[in-house]
Amino acid sequence: MKKFLLMCCFIVGITAASHAQGGGMRMSTEDRVKAMQTQLKLTDAQTAQITAIFKTAAAKRDSVMNAGGDRTAMRPIMMDANQKIQAILTPDQQAAYKQMMADMRAKMQNGGGNGGGN
Repeated sequence: MKKFLLMCCFIVGITAASHAQGGGMRMSTEDRVKAMQTQLKLTDAQTAQITAIFKTAAAKRDSVMNAGGDRTAMRPIMMDANQKIQAILTPDQQAAYKQMMADMRAKMQNGGGNGGGN
């Protein structure tokens, strides 16, 4: 259950970050991987594998959204991508990844971190 919540928060956090930075545009797969590459110090092989995972998940998400937008049907897609990503990471990277997702969850619980009302 924790992994599921973390993955949801990760996706929501990425989406919120892309809205804050890109005027509402969804963050591209390349930008998401680049951010992970910097934060987790991914190898080239890991970067390629994670890029493929994100592209596959994005295609599945898009087909779900085009078929009526049932967000509950996207949960298994997010969970599957999260599991595949964690399987690629080293134990140290897994810990950093989990911390990244926890930080995003905390940010979302504090109003999304959009800085609009300070």
